[in-house]
Amino acid sequence: MKDVFGGLGWLAAVVLLAGCGSASLPPHPVHGGPRVTASQTGIASFYTGHRTASGERLNPRAFTAAHRHWPFNSRVRVTNQSNGRWVVVRINDRGPFTRGRVIDLTPAAAQAIGLTPRQGLARVRIERLE
Repeated sequence: MKDVFGGLGWLAAVVLLAGCGSASLPPHPVHGGPRVTASQTGIASFYTGHRTASGERLNPRAFTAAHRHWPFNSRVRVTNQSNGRWVVVRINDRGPFTRGRVIDLTPAAAQAIGLTPRQGLARVRIERLE
């Protein structure tokens, strides 16, 4: 009986500690979090398959994005206005250069906010975080 409880105690400790070691995303503005230094609304699209303007190779599984003017390595919260889903991405490229579009997302970031390849575009609010 002692071995059963000892094993369960170990399992409980692992489960509790697993949550402590992971990096969490900043909370949505409704719930507080980092200060927003700039924001825009417009259309988001997604892109793949090239080297970024920062010199990095584009990783479709990374949460990165392209923005025309915001500095490289800026953290940006992207919120899909149709479903409220949001993701934090890092700017590592320039673009989009199509009128009305404010950000290009990697496929992983696009999927995180519910933007599918079939849709191609989504109305979003983007917020540069401190």
